[in-house]
Amino acid sequence: MVSALYGAVESGLIYAIMALGVYISFRILDFPDLTVDGSFVTGGAVASVMIVGGTYPIVATLAGAVAGLIAGLITGLLHTKGNINPLLAGILMMIALYSVNLRIMGQPNIPMLNETTLFTMLSSWWMNLNIDQLFMAPFEWLGMASFAPRTFYIIVSMIVIVLVVKKLLDFFLRTEAGITLRATGDNQSMVKSFSTNTNLYIMIGMGLSNALVALSGALVVQFNGFADVNLGVGMIIIGLASVIIGEVLFGKDKIIRMTLAVILGSIVYRAIYSLALRVDFLEASDMKLITAIIVISALVIPNSLEKSRAKREFKKSKQRAALNREQEGEVQHASAK
Repeated sequence: MVSALYGAVESGLIYAIMALGVYISFRILDFPDLTVDGSFVTGGAVASVMIVGGTYPIVATLAGAVAGLIAGLITGLLHTKGNINPLLAGILMMIALYSVNLRIMGQPNIPMLNETTLFTMLSSWWMNLNIDQLFMAPFEWLGMASFAPRTFYIIVSMIVIVLVVKKLLDFFLRTEAGITLRATGDNQSMVKSFSTNTNLYIMIGMGLSNALVALSGALVVQFNGFADVNLGVGMIIIGLASVIIGEVLFGKDKIIRMTLAVILGSIVYRAIYSLALRVDFLEASDMKLITAIIVISALVIPNSLEKSRAKREFKKSKQRAALNREQEGEVQHASAK
């Protein structure tokens, strides 16, 4: 159970970068982008092919992100210049990317178990520094050494990578371009009235969104040790689940808080997913259903609670109004006497 939760944290951090990309398209731009299922694989495909070909893993990972950036820009171009419905533009790009990804990979699956990846590099650096003993010390002092993971390098490394991505995204969204991007999603007509090219910002947002998604895909294939052309199936639902869970549990007041909420939402989603896998009557084939139930619950329960709270407040206001009228009547009756 404990090892499963550590695994959930590790994978949750990796998929959190993808969730941040989904947050940009769905929440900031209000763009229902289904390119995600394709661009996620594109990032992994480019990274895996380059790594197998001997490219330095960091360069290969960044190249995967650039490939996702290009895919997002094309989706934005289809919508802005081709006047194609956002949903349809995403579907068309997702379909096209399936063939593109197969062409990039040359085969449906690329094994990477014997290749030097970003995670094998981080592992060797970590072992040379011998930092695990430092992180193990608190567990040993508390007598909980059996609850500690075998190594902390993945969790620590991914926390650093995710925080760097989060900080860069927070910084961008607070710049003039970032504020204009957010305004474009909130009220495109108002931004146009200031003679601003909203099409450009939609394309920038879509490119950035899919770059993050592809970056996550590049990290996932290195974490798993293989790339698969079907790896992106359902990624958009996972990203949405992470965003919605983060909003519900951790709030959505400010950009800094919201990006953190998305990251934590990804970890919570993975923890729920991991625990669901350990339920006896559930099978691996039920996980898509579980994901759908998680998303539906995250959407319906907060709305139901909000409606219930509003009804209670309305009843209380009616009771207060009735009490005030009764008190006013008593005062008037006393004055008449």
